[in-house]
Amino acid sequence: MIRPPDSTNGPLIVITMGDPAGVGPEIVLKTLANPELVRRCRPLVVGDRRILERAMTWKDVPYLPILPVEPGTEAVYQPNVVALVDLMNADPDDCPVGRVTAASGRAAVEYVQRACDLCLEGTASALVTAPLNKDAMNQAGFTYAGHTELLTERTAAEKVTMLLTGPDLRVVHVSTHVALEEAIRRVRRDRVAEVIDLAYEGCRSLGIEQPRIAVAGLNPHAGENGLFGDQEAREIKPAVEQARRRGLDVSDPQPPDTVFLRAKRGVYDIVVAMYHDQGHIPMKLLAFDEGVNVSLGLPIIRTSVDHGTAFDIAGTGSARETSLLAAIDVALQMVHARKR
Repeated sequence: MIRPPDSTNGPLIVITMGDPAGVGPEIVLKTLANPELVRRCRPLVVGDRRILERAMTWKDVPYLPILPVEPGTEAVYQPNVVALVDLMNADPDDCPVGRVTAASGRAAVEYVQRACDLCLEGTASALVTAPLNKDAMNQAGFTYAGHTELLTERTAAEKVTMLLTGPDLRVVHVSTHVALEEAIRRVRRDRVAEVIDLAYEGCRSLGIEQPRIAVAGLNPHAGENGLFGDQEAREIKPAVEQARRRGLDVSDPQPPDTVFLRAKRGVYDIVVAMYHDQGHIPMKLLAFDEGVNVSLGLPIIRTSVDHGTAFDIAGTGSARETSLLAAIDVALQMVHARKR
């Protein structure tokens, strides 16, 4: 077994390589070239050596020695070195750069599964994921909408949602990867109440002791007293009142076109968005490079980059590691908050 985390060497953070055909291998290597990283944690990559070595040939991607980590041995963590659990499951010929293939999708899922298991067994303190491709994953027979759904099943979690966090904004979602008409159907008081609770726990996991929670309305102007829809009065407001009875600091349904600005200005610590794009658009606008995706409700700590596989620039060496470094920062913040 890989050596478990201890206080003298910092938390062990397991990092997945992502889809072998995307920018994941590149941003992982650029991240591990940051000399400050191993002073704060022990980064352990789950991936394929051959894919990482291919990425090292790209422009502006650092060449780093790779130290394989085998079960039953202790890993060495030092600057500019890749400590790797090599699954040897991604033949470069089967995973051409910038293309959707079942081989790449299967490999990416297997990295997540192995890394998740390391967290479940207590070997790693947190999981940080590079991007996978949903089409490739589904072509390989894994019919998940994304990481969140995969990890929900793997960990047998019951109540999970997505938290997006950036320097000035935090957002959680009532629904994510579903059609808009289905997202509207999912605005139900039980689910809204559940996500308000997850927003509270998410802020607490980031060290915010008394979270101020804003709830976005579904309709323009939060329904304008029923003129533009009644979901606010029928489903959202009862969930808010229920949360208040439990002592949570929660707003009435707020107009979606202004609530995110108010949160950015510090009026609220987090916003409960009703559907995917309602929350993602302001986050992408304000923190495209620094945004981090956190899965709330899992029994493990999991953070991720808030961007995709970027097949259009894969292999060019132009991908930036900013979001992956931010995801590691948030994971460490959550590890230390959990200890407190």
